Amino acid sequence: MRGICLLALFAPLVPQAATAHVVRHNSVPEAYWGTWIPDTGACSADDKSAIVLTAKDYVGPAGKCSVDYVSETPAPKGAAIYSARLLCPGTGAQKKVVNLIFRSDAGGGIAAGPTFASLKTHRSCSESGAATKK
Repeated sequence: MRGICLLALFAPLVPQAATAHVVRHNSVPEAYWGTWIPDTGACSADDKSAIVLTAKDYVGPAGKCSVDYVSETPAPKGAAIYSARLLCPGTGAQKKVVNLIFRSDAGGGIAAGPTFASLKTHRSCSESGAATKK
Protein backbone atom coordinates (compact mmCIF):
# COMPACT_ATOMS: atom_id res chain seq x y z
CA MET A 1 0.00 0.00 0.00
CA ARG A 2 2.83 2.35 0.89
CA GLY A 3 4.46 1.69 -2.51
CA ILE A 4 1.26 2.60 -4.34
CA CYS A 5 1.00 5.88 -2.43
CA LEU A 6 4.61 6.76 -3.31
CA LEU A 7 4.00 5.89 -6.96
CA ALA A 8 0.89 8.07 -7.04
CA LEU A 9 2.84 10.90 -5.43
CA PHE A 10 5.80 10.82 -7.83
CA ALA A 11 4.06 9.82 -11.09
CA PRO A 12 3.16 13.43 -12.04
CA LEU A 13 6.79 14.45 -11.62
CA VAL A 14 8.09 11.95 -14.19
CA PRO A 15 8.42 13.57 -17.63
CA GLN A 16 5.96 12.24 -20.14
CA ALA A 17 7.26 10.48 -23.23
CA ALA A 18 7.28 12.71 -26.28
CA THR A 19 4.61 11.80 -28.79
CA ALA A 20 4.21 12.98 -32.33
CA HIS A 21 0.80 14.33 -33.20
CA VAL A 22 0.14 13.40 -36.79
CA VAL A 23 -2.43 15.52 -38.62
CA ARG A 24 -4.02 14.09 -41.73
CA HIS A 25 -4.87 16.38 -44.69
CA ASN A 26 -6.83 15.69 -47.87
CA SER A 27 -4.37 17.57 -50.07
CA VAL A 28 -0.82 18.89 -50.42
CA PRO A 29 -0.35 22.22 -48.56
CA GLU A 30 -0.44 25.18 -50.95
CA ALA A 31 3.10 26.27 -50.04
CA TYR A 32 4.39 23.14 -51.84
CA TRP A 33 2.40 23.50 -55.07
CA GLY A 34 4.49 24.01 -58.19
CA THR A 35 7.35 22.47 -60.13
CA TRP A 36 10.39 21.40 -58.14
CA ILE A 37 13.68 20.34 -59.67
CA PRO A 38 16.79 18.83 -58.10
CA ASP A 39 19.42 21.43 -57.23
CA THR A 40 21.58 20.26 -60.14
CA GLY A 41 18.72 20.20 -62.67
CA ALA A 42 17.50 22.75 -65.18
CA CYS A 43 13.93 24.02 -65.38
CA SER A 44 12.81 22.43 -68.61
CA ALA A 45 9.88 20.34 -69.76
CA ASP A 46 12.31 17.53 -70.60
CA ASP A 47 13.63 17.15 -67.03
CA LYS A 48 12.42 13.69 -65.94
CA SER A 49 13.60 14.25 -62.36
CA ALA A 50 11.24 17.23 -61.83
CA ILE A 51 8.38 16.92 -59.36
CA VAL A 52 5.10 18.75 -59.97
CA LEU A 53 2.79 19.07 -56.97
CA THR A 54 -0.77 20.38 -56.91
CA ALA A 55 -3.45 20.03 -54.26
CA LYS A 56 -4.45 16.52 -55.37
CA ASP A 57 -1.87 15.48 -58.00
CA TYR A 58 1.79 14.49 -58.30
CA VAL A 59 3.80 14.14 -61.49
CA GLY A 60 7.36 12.93 -61.24
CA PRO A 61 9.64 9.92 -61.42
CA ALA A 62 6.85 7.67 -60.05
CA GLY A 63 4.50 8.77 -62.88
CA LYS A 64 1.26 10.75 -62.74
CA CYS A 65 -0.39 9.98 -59.42
CA SER A 66 -3.30 11.20 -57.36
CA VAL A 67 -2.86 12.26 -53.74
CA ASP A 68 -4.82 9.98 -51.41
CA TYR A 69 -3.88 11.91 -48.26
CA VAL A 70 -1.00 13.81 -46.67
CA SER A 71 0.22 13.26 -43.09
CA GLU A 72 1.82 16.19 -41.26
CA THR A 73 4.19 15.43 -38.38
CA PRO A 74 5.90 18.10 -36.27
CA ALA A 75 9.69 18.12 -36.55
CA PRO A 76 12.11 18.78 -33.69
CA LYS A 77 13.32 22.07 -35.19
CA GLY A 78 9.92 23.58 -35.93
CA ALA A 79 9.19 22.84 -39.61
CA ALA A 80 6.66 20.11 -40.32
CA ILE A 81 7.47 16.92 -42.19
CA TYR A 82 4.88 15.76 -44.71
CA SER A 83 4.29 12.29 -46.09
CA ALA A 84 1.97 11.98 -49.07
CA ARG A 85 0.32 8.68 -49.92
CA LEU A 86 0.11 8.62 -53.70
CA LEU A 87 -2.02 6.32 -55.85
CA CYS A 88 -0.12 5.68 -59.08
CA PRO A 89 -0.90 3.60 -62.17
CA GLY A 90 -0.12 -0.06 -61.61
CA THR A 91 -0.80 -3.29 -63.44
CA GLY A 92 -4.37 -3.65 -64.65
CA ALA A 93 -6.95 -2.03 -62.38
CA GLN A 94 -4.60 -2.19 -59.38
CA LYS A 95 -3.20 1.12 -58.18
CA LYS A 96 0.37 1.18 -56.90
CA VAL A 97 0.84 2.99 -53.57
CA VAL A 98 3.88 5.29 -53.49
CA ASN A 99 4.99 7.48 -50.58
CA LEU A 100 6.58 10.91 -50.97
CA ILE A 101 8.20 12.57 -47.97
CA PHE A 102 8.81 16.32 -48.22
CA ARG A 103 9.70 19.22 -45.96
CA SER A 104 10.92 22.79 -46.23
CA ASP A 105 14.66 23.20 -46.67
CA ALA A 106 16.80 25.94 -45.11
CA GLY A 107 17.60 27.50 -48.51
CA GLY A 108 13.97 28.14 -49.47
CA GLY A 109 13.53 24.89 -51.37
CA ILE A 110 12.31 21.50 -50.27
CA ALA A 111 13.82 18.13 -49.50
CA ALA A 112 11.79 15.35 -51.14
CA GLY A 113 12.03 11.63 -51.71
CA PRO A 114 10.33 8.28 -51.08
CA THR A 115 12.32 7.63 -47.85
CA PHE A 116 14.23 9.75 -45.32
CA ALA A 117 17.48 8.21 -46.57
CA SER A 118 16.74 9.31 -50.14
CA LEU A 119 15.64 12.93 -49.53
CA LYS A 120 17.14 15.26 -52.13
CA THR A 121 17.14 19.05 -52.18
CA HIS A 122 14.83 20.59 -54.80
CA ARG A 123 14.22 24.19 -55.80
CA SER A 124 11.15 25.75 -57.31
CA CYS A 125 10.78 26.65 -60.99
CA SER A 126 8.85 29.81 -61.77
CA GLU A 127 6.39 29.88 -64.66
CA SER A 128 9.05 31.54 -66.82
CA GLY A 129 11.27 28.50 -66.42
CA ALA A 130 13.95 30.04 -64.23
CA ALA A 131 14.76 28.46 -60.91
CA THR A 132 13.52 30.44 -57.95
CA LYS A 133 13.61 30.18 -54.20
CA LYS A 134 10.19 29.90 -52.55
